[in-house]
Amino acid sequence: MLKNKFLSFILFFIITFSASFIGGLVTITLKEPWYSQLIKSNLNPPDWVFAPVWTTLYLMMTLAIWFFWHSKDKDMNTIYIYLIHIVFNTTWSIVFFGLHQIFLALIVLIILIALIITLIIRFKRVNFVSYYLMIPYLLWCCFALFLNINLLILN
Repeated sequence: MLKNKFLSFILFFIITFSASFIGGLVTITLKEPWYSQLIKSNLNPPDWVFAPVWTTLYLMMTLAIWFFWHSKDKDMNTIYIYLIHIVFNTTWSIVFFGLHQIFLALIVLIILIALIITLIIRFKRVNFVSYYLMIPYLLWCCFALFLNINLLILN
């Protein structure tokens, strides 16, 4: 089934966007009034920015794993790391917006960034398109780390 490019894309799309769906559901349900009461950095983007940015990043992540999957020298360990990284991606939203635990969310985010860096390194060895597609995601997560640290300090 996964040899078929269309079906494999759909499968990776569903897996990747499940993080978006679960995270979004937790965020919408449990974010307020807690999040609006937090003191935020002046560099914190307006709320409307997050949905289009994350949608774009999830699409790029889907394409990255899909191109990697169809690469000649792919390895299953990288696929497993990708799946673990999706779990941590989802976990951040649950811990931050659901449980309102800023410090624990920071720890999850550090682990997530380490997994993204690992994926980038592994992708670079096999597929440059996958490698480049993950760089904006890494940069955004580093920015999120900065914001998370600011929220921890300010609150």
